Amino acid sequence: MELKVKKFNELTTAELYELLRARSEVFVVGQKCAYQDMDGRDYRSLHFFYEEKGRVAACLRAFSREGEEGTLQIGRVLTVEHGRGMGRRLLEESIKFIREKTEAKRLFMEAQEYAAGFYEKFGFTVTSDVFLEDGIPHVAMELDLRI
Repeated sequence: MELKVKKFNELTTAELYELLRARSEVFVVGQKCAYQDMDGRDYRSLHFFYEEKGRVAACLRAFSREGEEGTLQIGRVLTVEHGRGMGRRLLEESIKFIREKTEAKRLFMEAQEYAAGFYEKFGFTVTSDVFLEDGIPHVAMELDLRI
């Protein structure tokens, strides 16, 4: 599978539908978390994703963090199936793309607390105490892209 990277207006309607379906499947249904997924940030995001048999297998989005020049925030990170290395590959290739093709100096994310160890393997560090987001424990994490 090849990593696709698209701005919102470059997504086909089928790609957009599959991105939203995967996010709903994992976060709303799988984690039983009713929240407003379509928050307006998709319009200004880069969407990173893999497709398999016409469905999104893994994805994330990245957008400029307001008021913090040079900082991209990533989120909505997911893999539909676990144990296949898709999450690792998604993060590696997305970070590489961001380093090489954008002006970003730093990545920021609000990660679910249980996943912090996974993100630390890519150089992210926890920068906050645990906080609740939609009833789920999260931590803020950062990655300096200049290192």
